[in-house]
Amino acid sequence: MTLQDANLGLTVIVAGLLLGATLTDLKARVIPNQIPVAIVALAPLFWIANGTAFWPGSALMIGQSLACLVVFGAFFSRGLMGGGDVKLIAALALWFPGIALLNFLVLMSVLGGLLTLAQLLIAKLRKSEDPIEVPYGVAIAAAALWALFDTQHLVERYFNG
Repeated sequence: MTLQDANLGLTVIVAGLLLGATLTDLKARVIPNQIPVAIVALAPLFWIANGTAFWPGSALMIGQSLACLVVFGAFFSRGLMGGGDVKLIAALALWFPGIALLNFLVLMSVLGGLLTLAQLLIAKLRKSEDPIEVPYGVAIAAAALWALFDTQHLVERYFNG
């Protein structure tokens, strides 16, 4: 098995975890803790498969993960986001170096906004006065899947010259 094979295998495993997060969020508006924990646990293997040095590469991704935890934790503390969403974003930040994280967060925000608008429209059509519950994990997972495979493409191009 080559490092490139390991890289792709880890990416596929995380994709499966993200699909699981999507399904549970759609069904019960919950993202089980095991999903972000597994994503965090697999990150060091991903770094090794990509040849990421601990300093500064992995250390920077750990820092950006902690920054995401603080920033999105503030949204959680105001009731704007679920705890599972925050943990999932912070876990995924370990997989996206620098600009790839920014791309993920921007796409996640756009998709989350569109999902929120769709939920508002559905509530209006149903003439519901209940507050909407947005399964934001769907937007997180969709953006992460795009970013993971975009990053995978870049890694393959780097390894293949």
